[in-house]
Amino acid sequence: MPTTDIAGATRAFERWLGQQIDLVRVDLDYKHELMAVDPFVFLRGTFYRWAQVWPEIMPEDAAAPRLNAVGDLHVENFGTWRDIEGRLVWGINDFDEADLMPYTIDLVRLATSARMATAEGHLSLPGREAASAILAGYAECLDAGGLPFVLAERDRWLRRIAWNDLRDPARFWARITALPAATNVSPFAEKALKRDLPKGAGPPRFSRRRSGVGSLGRQRIVARAELHSALVAREAKSMALSAWEWARPDEAAGASLYQATLERAVRCADPFWKTEAGWILRRISPDCSRIELSELAKKRDEFRLLRAMGWETGNVHLGSHAAIAAVKRDLKGRTASWLHRAARTMSDTVRADWKDWRRANPSKALSR
Repeated sequence: MPTTDIAGATRAFERWLGQQIDLVRVDLDYKHELMAVDPFVFLRGTFYRWAQVWPEIMPEDAAAPRLNAVGDLHVENFGTWRDIEGRLVWGINDFDEADLMPYTIDLVRLATSARMATAEGHLSLPGREAASAILAGYAECLDAGGLPFVLAERDRWLRRIAWNDLRDPARFWARITALPAATNVSPFAEKALKRDLPKGAGPPRFSRRRSGVGSLGRQRIVARAELHSALVAREAKSMALSAWEWARPDEAAGASLYQATLERAVRCADPFWKTEAGWILRRISPDCSRIELSELAKKRDEFRLLRAMGWETGNVHLGSHAAIAAVKRDLKGRTASWLHRAARTMSDTVRADWKDWRRANPSKALSR
């Protein structure tokens, strides 16, 4: 185990992060409060700690073949977007922590998050079945060569799960309109957001947005404007190196792999989603956003959903073509229960860190 505790690791990581980007202190303080809410939220906010402890607790898994991995993968890191043809697509929604890592990190972290989400009442699938679903989807995807989730003529079952009243346009735009005004916007972000708004849109209004858990503390600037009497929006989020670079500098890529991982995955790309000059630029709308578990339809086949998450993980990993043969060999050499056991071990580890954090940081976030 690392010599530092969770509090020391957090301070050290945030000092390192602050050397790369300007941090929003009030959002970072809010993140610290959220991390005390429950172990599942804590997991989402602490990939830096996972990067520290996972290789030491599970050295055999950490010695697996490496590729461009997501890193901060969990069951709420999925969402929808529109591809260049306007089709609704579902898949992994965040590559902030992408780096050169063992392929196993994404599978173990995804299975751990499913196990912890079940413990907190967000899912109902037992841990063993969740791990089995993820592993089945992943292996099937690698064997098939991958296939994106297009929620039209295919994968309509997933569309029914992902689309619901909480993604209603009126509610979405009410939240965006209520965002606080942004001041001292980066000149580059302002220029890029104006450029990416559609031709004919009115003058934009810039707001600051707070979203997610892991990326809290980074600047998020939203430009919204009217086009034909309806709203459109683009977002710019400041980009930093993966926490894997902080925790494992001798093993990491030494540069951001965000764009490369995004582009090489088996994917129907969002034409507005890109990185540029230290910013992540993308379109946001009711159907171009992350999906929280609370937003999913209540009637759902969770085994099928987690299998789809495992498949989509394979879609991303297939972008590292040269590593796939070694990954398949490694996967075949593992027991059927390895992922379940790994997720159980890491759930216990994360929960112990959360208890330490909660003792030192009682949460006020739920009362805000």
